[in-house]
Amino acid sequence: MPSERKYKVAIIGSGNIGTDLMIKILRHANHLEMSVMVGIDASSDGLARAQRMGVAITHEGVEGLARMPEFTDIDFVFDATSASAHVKNDAFLRAIKPGIRLIDLTPAAIGPYCVPVVNLEANLHQLNVNMVTCGGQATIPMVAAVSRVAKVHYAEIVASIASKSAGPGTRANIDEFTETTSRAIEVIGGATKGKAIIVMNPAEPPLMMRDTVFVLSEAADQARVEASIEEMAQAVHAYVPGYRLKQKVQFEVIGQEAPLKIPGLGTFSGLKTSVFLEVEGAAHYLPAYAGNLDIMTSAALATAERIAQSLINA
Repeated sequence: MPSERKYKVAIIGSGNIGTDLMIKILRHANHLEMSVMVGIDASSDGLARAQRMGVAITHEGVEGLARMPEFTDIDFVFDATSASAHVKNDAFLRAIKPGIRLIDLTPAAIGPYCVPVVNLEANLHQLNVNMVTCGGQATIPMVAAVSRVAKVHYAEIVASIASKSAGPGTRANIDEFTETTSRAIEVIGGATKGKAIIVMNPAEPPLMMRDTVFVLSEAADQARVEASIEEMAQAVHAYVPGYRLKQKVQFEVIGQEAPLKIPGLGTFSGLKTSVFLEVEGAAHYLPAYAGNLDIMTSAALATAERIAQSLINA
């Protein structure tokens, strides 16, 4: 009979994302147990909150984590720092505990890209999985939904987030965001060519995360494409309750008599599919408008829970 043990986890990064993730684990995890919150700022609200909630803390980074008695029992580490920091954190932790599993919430992409509804099952054995970006988690499922009906030649996503929801880590990773998301649109979404754009909207009051997805594919039955998109949206909604289609899917047939020109791919004729999304945060720690951060923590938790479940059932 499989063990029902819980796997102990540490979170590196006591900022907005790490703190929200901690609260999600404490409230909603089935196979995970929150053990340590790791930061580098002794005065951070995340560390203070963790301590109040009975979670062990260190403000001495991964080196401090490695010196803690709790480290011996840590099975999973979530990294909510930055792309450059994750490279160092992974190398440090791997050197002293080779079998530890890392869930990477930065755009570092040391391990394979992972979007739970698209390719998690193929990556359950990986010791480091990359959660792409907030824009990637929101939009790649839509590209993949079209891709499973018709060949996708080009996909472009525009992620619009409230400027207030973009902390220092997000701002430091803008270049990595566009590069990582664009590549993941191709690798996971199935597009021959992908492009990602992020917009930080300074509007007051802050606006919710909105995503627009444009997909150019071979000619296909529009009803099948729409059904695939709606099914995928429901699958994402299962672990990100604030995820929804903002309006009906829109289609445009591009004829051979007036084809589009796609840089690097030549001319295109076929079906253009436009998908409009909204992501509302669960407001566990972050404001409801910060859906961009909520979808990252929700996807990371869903990923670790499924990997833990697979270990229990092994």
